[in-house]
Amino acid sequence: MLIKKWDKLPQELQIDEVRPYWEHLRKKNFSLFWKRMFDIFVSGLMLIILLPFFLILSLAIVIDSRGGVFYRQERVTQYGKHFRIFKFRSMVSDADKKGTLVTVGHDSRITRVGKLIRKLRLDEVSQLIDIFRGTMTFVGTRPEVPKYVDQYKAEYLATLLLPAGVTSMASIMFKDEDSLLDGKDDVDKAYIEEVLPQKMKWNLSEIERYGFWRDIKIMFMTIFAVLIHDEKR
Repeated sequence: MLIKKWDKLPQELQIDEVRPYWEHLRKKNFSLFWKRMFDIFVSGLMLIILLPFFLILSLAIVIDSRGGVFYRQERVTQYGKHFRIFKFRSMVSDADKKGTLVTVGHDSRITRVGKLIRKLRLDEVSQLIDIFRGTMTFVGTRPEVPKYVDQYKAEYLATLLLPAGVTSMASIMFKDEDSLLDGKDDVDKAYIEEVLPQKMKWNLSEIERYGFWRDIKIMFMTIFAVLIHDEKR
């Protein structure tokens, strides 16, 4: 997870808009080392503890609808690398070919078990696999699909200096993102023009404020936000 030297970055990141964020993170390499150690230890421990739960949930998914256990959509992470994310499948097979790349409220592609999975945020739990592998981290900018990354403004590319994350301040502030997009005539356009710029303000701000203990704080804030959100439903 350590930040590369400037001349070792992908060419598309070696731009003036990214440099201030790179300079800030290069000073945080010691903290980033411990961030990676934390990711490996905690994700590995949780995968062992949650293995029985994973097996039960996997069985429920395949019994409920045709298709695999995981949804393996292509996403973008550190330095613009592409990877296939692990998410417990909550929608019908090939859902991304039957509609938009973002999910809106009351989406007809969501399965019966999927409704429970999404309500309890269980689809995100399988991303522990991605964290352990190093393609993701606990706290960082949520991984976008290549289609949306291609629409990034120059400054947004700074978020690719770090691995994509399971949660972030933007995730907390936009936890009801699907309802914000519900009813839009062009969901993809609304996401790129209305939601993404607001999320990026938070993401870029968090790079400037990065710290190991701030990551821990955001993890607890996420748990609190999920619990409060579910109580209101």
